[in-house]
Amino acid sequence: MPVTTADDLLSLPPDALRSALGEHFRGRGHPPYRVGQVERWIFEALAPSFADMTDLPHVEREALADRFRLGEAEEATVQRSADGTVKHVWRLADGELVESVLIPTERRLTLCISSQAGCAMGCTFCATGWGGFDRNLSAGEIVAQYRASRRWADTHDMGQITNIVYMGMGEPLANREALHRSLTILNQGYHAGARRITVSTVGLVPGILSLAERPEQFRLALSLHAPVSELRSELIPLEARYPLPEVMEALRRFDAAGGKRITFEYTMIEDVNDDLALIEPLAALAAQVRAFVNLIPFNPIPYREWGPSPSPRIRAFAAGLERHGVSVAVRETRGRDIDAACGQLRAHTLVELGSSRGRGRKEGVLGTST
Repeated sequence: MPVTTADDLLSLPPDALRSALGEHFRGRGHPPYRVGQVERWIFEALAPSFADMTDLPHVEREALADRFRLGEAEEATVQRSADGTVKHVWRLADGELVESVLIPTERRLTLCISSQAGCAMGCTFCATGWGGFDRNLSAGEIVAQYRASRRWADTHDMGQITNIVYMGMGEPLANREALHRSLTILNQGYHAGARRITVSTVGLVPGILSLAERPEQFRLALSLHAPVSELRSELIPLEARYPLPEVMEALRRFDAAGGKRITFEYTMIEDVNDDLALIEPLAALAAQVRAFVNLIPFNPIPYREWGPSPSPRIRAFAAGLERHGVSVAVRETRGRDIDAACGQLRAHTLVELGSSRGRGRKEGVLGTST
């Protein structure tokens, strides 16, 4: 099981952290400034352990370790692409494995983080479902990916993380409590700007509405992938529970909250969802919520024979959307020379570590055509 929120300081928003530490130090007869010392070690210095908090007396570092935990992530596997993309598999306290990705561009360093170990959504184009769903991550385990990735980026001269996207393993809005807590921690504790944090979803309506109620201007990305329900249901099983009209109504409420940009993620799969006839309904949906459209060449996964749409088709698709007044971009494919598809590196790591769960699921998936 994940480390409990009560014990893991990484799971506590700043106010709760100060309260817990204040109670701890008062009970030990220490002045209030000790709280600020620990806060700085956690939020500014990214200390991986209490032992690293060297301006505290040794006995107090031991006392903190006896009372609390820092639920740090341990590096299990790392791959670095020729284009600079870095993919990590992190081992959590109970042995679970999760992925994060550092994506450098000329102006940005984006961190893609996971919210669950595995995923239960069953999207047919995504490798994460290969390993099934194991459990939700705690807020601290989400935050731990940020801390470990930031330390890694600093050590390897990648610069500062400028953007955070919840687009790794799992459906963030299916882990709502930890998602919201982690958003608060990253924003208030680590000073990651709300407009530089994007939450991705395949369309969990209650979660979209809960995000709309927040005062911060966090961004939202809908994994759309098809603009009509019939086709979308073939790609995203959740369409049966939350059909596209209901999702769009939730997005309209999110948009009405003001200042919260919406992006449509649209993976271009050859002969599946790249018919030019889909341009008009996609443009109509985008216009309803002033959505930006990201066209993403499909990243092939081992058990699917699908391929990415040819470049001329993607360009034609983008041009058609622009003619309808839609802001659109074709996402640059990154990390093709490593296990870039979400879930692939974790899956391969499970096999390499001798996981019977991983081996069994891989054999089962590869032996079917669905």
